[in-house]
Amino acid sequence: MLKVRELSASLGKYTLLLVDVARDIWRNGISLREVLRQVVWIGNNSLPIVLLTAVFTGMVLALQTAYGLHRFGAKNYVGNLVGLALAKELGPVLTAVMVCGRVGAGIAAEIASMTVTEQVDAIRSLGGDPIRRLVSPRIVAGLISLPLLTGVAVITGILGGLAVATLELGITAHQYYRSYLYAVQIYDVVEGLIKSFAFGLIVVSIACYKGLQCRGGTEGVGLTTTSAVVTGSLAVFVANFFLTKLLIIFKFA
Repeated sequence: MLKVRELSASLGKYTLLLVDVARDIWRNGISLREVLRQVVWIGNNSLPIVLLTAVFTGMVLALQTAYGLHRFGAKNYVGNLVGLALAKELGPVLTAVMVCGRVGAGIAAEIASMTVTEQVDAIRSLGGDPIRRLVSPRIVAGLISLPLLTGVAVITGILGGLAVATLELGITAHQYYRSYLYAVQIYDVVEGLIKSFAFGLIVVSIACYKGLQCRGGTEGVGLTTTSAVVTGSLAVFVANFFLTKLLIIFKFA
């Protein structure tokens, strides 16, 4: 019962944080310089690991699907499955999880350190707004960065699958390209971008919330960082299911 109360209280505080961010952006706009700085920071920290994850995911998908389809004489349809899986599911989800582990942890640790050293309280005492200075720019940057990183990840994963298809599976680049174009439609790409947009909000906002709620000194900073990564990753998987269901309903409505 106590755990349920704690979870309800946390969800309430998290919702209030999102409301405060929306109100701040509506009333005061955004600092373009700070948002661009955060976009560059998120991109620089996340791009290498996102590219590495995407290229090997595409290569593994191509291998697994090719040998699975070979039994049915449908090996040439590797591009269909690799393209659809990356564009709709694996691209957005894996990118969000990698960003959560790399950037979400950094955001949570930075804000948590400011919280335990009373820098956040100092901002309030000087008449500033921690939401505007610390949270809003990061959330807007997350909304911009995740779709961009997802697009790069999808392209990289498809190229990784192409490399395996041409070098190991005996499929020509033209066959792979045509099968990809035949299967992946514009709505599939848009669906993946919608998911990545939502994941950007989830990952960054949870990291900011965990950082602002940090207690317990330096030990609390470590626990907060771990909690931000675990909670953010789980939230991405849960949100992915409900977003997929909603997008399917919308598609066939």
